[in-house]
Amino acid sequence: MSFIWGKGEGQRISVAGLSLECASWGPSPAHAPTFVLLHEGLGSTALWKDFPQKLAAATGFGVFAYSRAGYGASDPVKLPRPLDYMPKEAQDVLGPLLDAIGFERGILLGHSDGATIAAWYAASVSDQRIRGLCLIAPHFFTEDKGLAAIAEAKTAYETGELKARLAKYHNHVDVAFKGWNEAWLDPAFKDMNVADCIDHWRIPVLAIQGREDQYGTLAQIGEIEDRIYSPLEVAILENCRHAPQFDQPEQTLSAITDFAQRLERLEQEQVLTAAV
Repeated sequence: MSFIWGKGEGQRISVAGLSLECASWGPSPAHAPTFVLLHEGLGSTALWKDFPQKLAAATGFGVFAYSRAGYGASDPVKLPRPLDYMPKEAQDVLGPLLDAIGFERGILLGHSDGATIAAWYAASVSDQRIRGLCLIAPHFFTEDKGLAAIAEAKTAYETGELKARLAKYHNHVDVAFKGWNEAWLDPAFKDMNVADCIDHWRIPVLAIQGREDQYGTLAQIGEIEDRIYSPLEVAILENCRHAPQFDQPEQTLSAITDFAQRLERLEQEQVLTAAV
C-alpha cells in the first residue's frame, strides 16, 4: 500500500529497504510546513497518542510520525543493535524518509532517542528544508541517573508488567525493548557522547525538559546552552518527568506552537522582503 498524506494511522512507507509504519495529519507538505515526529527509545507511532492531532490543530502545520524499524508495526531489526544506532538512523533513514513523504520545509520534533536523531541529522546533513528543531528530553551523553532508570526498566520488563504493556504497541516487543535497553546498558555505551553535534546547528532550536526527568538531568540542556551558536529557546517544566507532552501537555503544546508560529512569521517576512 502506497503512502497517502492525511489518511491517518495504519499506513506504511518503504524507505531504505524497510517497510515502516507511519501516519500523518493536517495539510500536506505542498500546502503547509511539516512537523516530523521522532519517537523515544520505546515509542512508536501509536504511542504519541493524540499529541500529533493536537499539534496539527494548534499550529496549522502538517504532522508526520513513523515507527522506526524494530518498533510498532514496522519491520524488525537484528539484535543487538549497533551502539551508534541513533546516528545511523539519522544518516541512513531520515533523509530518504523526508524525500519519500514529499517534505518541503518544516521542523524535526524528537523525543529522547528521537531528539538525539533529530539533533544529529541537523548537524551532519546539509538539508535546508529543516527550518528548526524541537528537542523534548534530549540526551547527548549518558548520565548515571539515566542508566540507573534504564536498569530499573530492564527489571520491570523481565519481572513486572512492562512487557505486557509494550506488547500492545510493538509487534516485535523483545526487539523493541532489548534493542534499546541492551544498547544503553552495554558497558561501552557509557562513553556515548554526541554533544559536538550542537556546535554545527545553524537553525533555531526549542529544548523542552521536565525538571523531574528520571532519565536525565538539566545538564543536557546546559550542554546546549553552552555550545549553541543558533537561536535557542528553553522550557523547563515543573512537576514533569521524561514525557512533557503527556505530563504537562498544555505547556508543552503551547511552547511548541509559539516556536513554530514565530518561525513561520519570520519565514513569511523574509519571503515578502525578497519579493520587494
